[in-house]
Amino acid sequence: MDLQLNSKTAFISGSTQGIGFAIARLLLLEGATVIINGRTAERVADAVNRLTQEMPEAKVSGIAADFAHVAQVQALVDALPEIDILVNNVGLFELKEFADIQDEDWYRLFEVNVLSGIRLARVLLPKMLARNWGRVLFISSESAVHIPANMIHYGMTKTAMLSISRGLAELTKNTGVTVNSILGGPTYSEGVADAVQHLAGAQNRPVEEVKSNLMQALNPTSLLQRFLEPAELASLVAYLASPLSLATNGAALRADGGILTTIL
Repeated sequence: MDLQLNSKTAFISGSTQGIGFAIARLLLLEGATVIINGRTAERVADAVNRLTQEMPEAKVSGIAADFAHVAQVQALVDALPEIDILVNNVGLFELKEFADIQDEDWYRLFEVNVLSGIRLARVLLPKMLARNWGRVLFISSESAVHIPANMIHYGMTKTAMLSISRGLAELTKNTGVTVNSILGGPTYSEGVADAVQHLAGAQNRPVEEVKSNLMQALNPTSLLQRFLEPAELASLVAYLASPLSLATNGAALRADGGILTTIL
């Protein structure tokens, strides 16, 4: 299927690895021009190099910015060209019991996970509306609905994404602009892989066994019964970023492997 992305330019926050990197790769394969982002120039340069090695003709560049620092975000926004597709993917998470989550922890996760998308959309969405075409996507999580007891502050940020996404969609009536969010499931990104390998080494058990048992223990309602691969979530993002998806707007779509058991 031709997703008609050849003339589109995308910016993806937090895209030097994991889900963001997979999204960048797929959009490039579909012919889009892609700007990636990471916290340091070294990480960005490495990711750009990996993509251009695989796809020598890829139109890819990068801008370093740490979304925990407002000045860096402003510099990033100032450096962006005209953007057709905004993917708000950057995010922090940590395991912490509720009583141990301090005020600064709540602020830190909200700053990066929520305000990052707000600050980008505040600048880029009006320009999309003026051109009558654009796509804004928030990479949320099934944790926005099924709040983890040991990551309540993380779940809160992912729920906030759903509200912001739906609210922004209300601004797009009768236009060619859409705003949607994706409730992703547990994904086998580099960070998760490192944690699983460490656990397997500590328990002297095969990585695949630990990986399978961990998924089933933590997410017994999963219909997929395994971690998602980043490319599987990226496939939904690519469709929603395309001109073919105009009828999908203001939606929270699931790519959670069937973890969530409610109909809505």
